[in-house]
Amino acid sequence: MEQVDILILGAGIAGLGAALRARELGRDAVIVEERASAGGLLDNFTIDGFRFDHAVHLSFASEPKVREIFDRTPYLTHPADSTCFEDGRWLKHPVQNNLYPLPAEERVALLKSFLARPEGGDVADYEAWLRHQYGDMIAERYPLRYTDKYWATPARQLSTTWIGNRMRRAELDEIAFGMMTADTPNTYYTKEMRYPAAGGYKAFIAPLIDAATIRYGYRVTAIDPVRRVVEFANGQALQYQQLVSTLPLPLLVPMCAGAPESVQQAADTLEATSIDLLSVGFKREVTRELWFYIYDGDIAASRAYSPSVKSPENAPAGCGSLQFEVYSRGRASRYTPEALRENTVYALKKMGLATEDDILFVDHRRLAWGNVIFDLGMEERRAAVRDWLREQGVRTCGRFGEWDYLWSNQSLLSGYNAAGT
Repeated sequence: MEQVDILILGAGIAGLGAALRARELGRDAVIVEERASAGGLLDNFTIDGFRFDHAVHLSFASEPKVREIFDRTPYLTHPADSTCFEDGRWLKHPVQNNLYPLPAEERVALLKSFLARPEGGDVADYEAWLRHQYGDMIAERYPLRYTDKYWATPARQLSTTWIGNRMRRAELDEIAFGMMTADTPNTYYTKEMRYPAAGGYKAFIAPLIDAATIRYGYRVTAIDPVRRVVEFANGQALQYQQLVSTLPLPLLVPMCAGAPESVQQAADTLEATSIDLLSVGFKREVTRELWFYIYDGDIAASRAYSPSVKSPENAPAGCGSLQFEVYSRGRASRYTPEALRENTVYALKKMGLATEDDILFVDHRRLAWGNVIFDLGMEERRAAVRDWLREQGVRTCGRFGEWDYLWSNQSLLSGYNAAGT
């Protein structure tokens, strides 16, 4: 049986980060990947000269190690400006700080509700946190509605440990000021977004792919932590000195020999969203927005972005593109592809972006793994799973190995650190 020093499961950015650290330590690492290409969620595809990433990706990394890698690739910079669509109106993001376009009576009602918001008390779940931050009316009109679309899970079932700086905290001065003028400052958590000039977001990690030893078509079927052997669907088996896994924990645990029932049950409770991607090519440019959020309940997508705005190289000259993201809880979609294509065309018309005559194609494809869902109590169950795997000598990393809400820069460092401990 072939033996390897460090065996890495998955050729996404976390696995590539682990391989980078192995090279720096002078150790041999082999990445095995089920698919025929590397990159994972950072991969892309092309249709008739249009390039689309696997969902929206923009870099605002500040870590020296990440910038050292990403900055090898020529890139474009964009201001971190985004907008929100609600009931025929476009509002600046974050929406609660930019309510000026609403009728005066609605602004007054929203402000009164904000001033009467619950103080202190129990904010153990996300819905309570939103009501505490914004008041009932703003919470119900905007983030609670968005939660149903993006997380596909009621906010009252979600914890608050994932929030960090992803949600703008409510400030009376900001909310009141944004009700009186459209001239509001950008309060996004970063001021600049970076994107490769050519090759899609995957171009940022192309140097890591080129430097790594990757074997494609290797789907893991069984792991024996005692014998340190991994078996694959292609009939191959590899013995390792060290194992680093980026595989989703609910998939990884059932493949591990000797996993206790309690650990298996904990892994079974870990839920994530899946994503339906609706990628649209247009005969012309239809927007200059980098990305935007959608609150209307009759539009399935929660957000969309423009690949052709991120880089002109992503579309033929004179053309434009958009990609809509539709989320479902679990690996099965709550929609049919046909319904989603129809809804996407409906959305384009409703938002005033394009007509059917402007559309060259509407492509549909699915990603089985989107974002980790922070169900109440998930953190304890996750700890039980990861602690057991650590005891077996299995080091897990990346968004679905750590089972956390990691951006691409954080996922790279997650893999880098896993291989160096």
